[in-house]
Amino acid sequence: MPAHMPVDRRQFLQQTLAAGAAASLAWSASSSPAGQSPAADYQVGIYTRPWDRHDYRVALDAIVEAGFKQAGLMTTTMPWGRLVISADTTIEQASEVGEEVRQRGLKIPSVYGGGIPVQTSLQAGIDGMKRLIDNCAAAGAKDLLMGGISREELYEPYYQAIAATCDYAADQQLSISVKPHGGTNATGPDCRKCIEFVGHDNFSLWYDPGNIFFYSHGELDPVDDAATVDGLVKVGMCIKDFDMVDRDGTPTRNVALTPGTGRVDFAKVLQRLRQGGFTQGYLVIECLAPGDGTLASLLAEAKKARAFVEQLVADLPA
Repeated sequence: MPAHMPVDRRQFLQQTLAAGAAASLAWSASSSPAGQSPAADYQVGIYTRPWDRHDYRVALDAIVEAGFKQAGLMTTTMPWGRLVISADTTIEQASEVGEEVRQRGLKIPSVYGGGIPVQTSLQAGIDGMKRLIDNCAAAGAKDLLMGGISREELYEPYYQAIAATCDYAADQQLSISVKPHGGTNATGPDCRKCIEFVGHDNFSLWYDPGNIFFYSHGELDPVDDAATVDGLVKVGMCIKDFDMVDRDGTPTRNVALTPGTGRVDFAKVLQRLRQGGFTQGYLVIECLAPGDGTLASLLAEAKKARAFVEQLVADLPA
């Protein structure tokens, strides 16, 4: 911890770590015995993104009503910006978010925290990573999800900043991951290069089959891409679908779909990832069909999505 960190902040983070350690023990105990269904080895959640036109507490309430226990933090309408937690969020704001989540009986498997300022300098990027890590720990999150970097000239400092803070995150019971997100990390092989560049056990791939389709303009099937990421997916996966048409039939790249209604064959993707070592972790729904745009419509889609993913894991072979 930095020497200038206030005592109350340090104490809060220590309390969060203790709770995280207990959760980790519970997670280890949840693995299904050999020969039984692997459904218990995956925890199904949903990000706040489908409710990004609303305050994050509206999203959390809907997530509870839809029957989820895991709430991923991503975009929403915040008093302090478009991301629930970012490098610019204060520790007090992150703590407040964590308390709102806990009051609803939810846990935070994943936080998408946006970018870090490596365009300023490597040290600025490292400092940004540490702020993100502190904020995720204050909220009680399990994993910090990074989006990668599109500018090739910033590739090395970006991943150097991550490498420099992997131990710092591990000390706070927080893993770091990157997802396929276009640019220099659009495919499984791209992401392998990123992860090998960092070279730390606390940095892995958070898979996103919808993005594999999206950034390849529908040409690369994530079932095929999943065969390139053996050993990389350790913590979680975005459940995101894809199609080449909008809901009105207009040709476009579309991920605003309820899982199971587009082109991603989730059963085959998950089975291939299991073959490669992803045998337990988080399955977090990222997008839903917007329906008529009302909260009632989003809630109905969220319930459909939860039922789809729960059936997906229930149908996995033992």
